[in-house]
Amino acid sequence: MKAARSLVHDFGEVEQLQVSQKGPADFVSEADRRADEILKRELQRARPGFALLMEESGETPGTVAGERWIVDPLDGTTNFLHGIPHFAISIGYESQGQLVAGLIYDPLRDETFWAERGKGAFLNNHRMRVSGRRNMGEAIVATGVPFGDRPGKAETLAVLEPVMERTAGLRRMGSAALDLAYVAAGRYEAFWEFGLSPWDVAAGIVIVREAGGFVSRVDGRGEPLLGADSILAANAHLHQPVGDMVRAAIKAAKARVD
Repeated sequence: MKAARSLVHDFGEVEQLQVSQKGPADFVSEADRRADEILKRELQRARPGFALLMEESGETPGTVAGERWIVDPLDGTTNFLHGIPHFAISIGYESQGQLVAGLIYDPLRDETFWAERGKGAFLNNHRMRVSGRRNMGEAIVATGVPFGDRPGKAETLAVLEPVMERTAGLRRMGSAALDLAYVAAGRYEAFWEFGLSPWDVAAGIVIVREAGGFVSRVDGRGEPLLGADSILAANAHLHQPVGDMVRAAIKAAKARVD
């Protein structure tokens, strides 16, 4: 993939990249922009007329009604710019308002997580399933902590202590796309986060579901997920218990404030 090769090249020269700031701790690099341009060009070539929603270049209207790519050219930008080898390209495909396919590619590990609705989920060429763990005490749970004054920070911090007390471990790795991919691959039992954008989750939602997992809002409601302010993904056994734990912690924190 051309965009992946570009990112790998730039990652090797991360100290020389030109970097601009969109906001506190929210960086955009030349690498990010280059990957965006390459993906946009190649996707338009592959499916002329499809609309695009991309983190960097925004929304591009299409001429084919109801067909859209939802793309994050570099999920984990802050990791990338600090030389932390944990980032990915995320591409979701939406047809007539339904997410029907997704691909998340980790170029450094050469791992492609992909799925098509009704056809299963795969890691490279091997079938992929969520973990079968049922015990919360054996579960690894991932999240993202909003930085600065972004929405969801208070709720996230309220949940950290009970999650750490009741599970086998909490991970905050800095790439929501890979967090979802890791749930699908059985590496994590669950993942929740507040304040994500459609390009962060579009591909991962399809992949988790096709791997046998459940995806909802943190409050337990279902669709529409792309416009939601939160996401909870987990295996079938732990989706409800993890959701109950997160919701109870948030409720308790709000009661203390009131």
